[in-house]
Amino acid sequence: MYSKQLSVIGSQLSVGLLFVMLVCSCDKQRVYEENHDLASKSWYIDSTQAFSFKIEDVSKPYNLQINVRNSESYPFYNLFLRYYLTDSLGKELKSQQLEMLLMDAKTGKPEGKGLGDIFSHQFGLLKAYTFPHNGTYTIKLKQYMRQDPLPEVYSVGIRVEEFMKKK
Repeated sequence: MYSKQLSVIGSQLSVGLLFVMLVCSCDKQRVYEENHDLASKSWYIDSTQAFSFKIEDVSKPYNLQINVRNSESYPFYNLFLRYYLTDSLGKELKSQQLEMLLMDAKTGKPEGKGLGDIFSHQFGLLKAYTFPHNGTYTIKLKQYMRQDPLPEVYSVGIRVEEFMKKK
């Protein structure tokens, strides 16, 4: 009887995994997406997160987004960070400090999509950006909060997708 239960559980896991793979493969806009889990769920000031990706078609514009996952216990309502976009030769193309709102400043209610006490956010970085040439690009993210380490930040990441005009 125990082995039969394991067999049923294994079948359910296989179906679930197949479903997740199908959902992920249907994302035709995505060119690149990667998230880095932060050790101890903390982001240190000197821990710059780097993401490298290839752009093969410069005739298309792209959207670039930042992904952030944090817990409900995150001690602030916002997150300041700076991004640096460089090309394959290390030339800096763009850099800017951004403020991202993770929670409502008045109520403290978490923004983003939540599951339990963990919330996922996606913030626009560059919209309809045209890369100057084919090649590998790197985006570096550095947190600019006063607390070091910054607690309750589970992961940060980058998403690059083809820009689609709304119909």
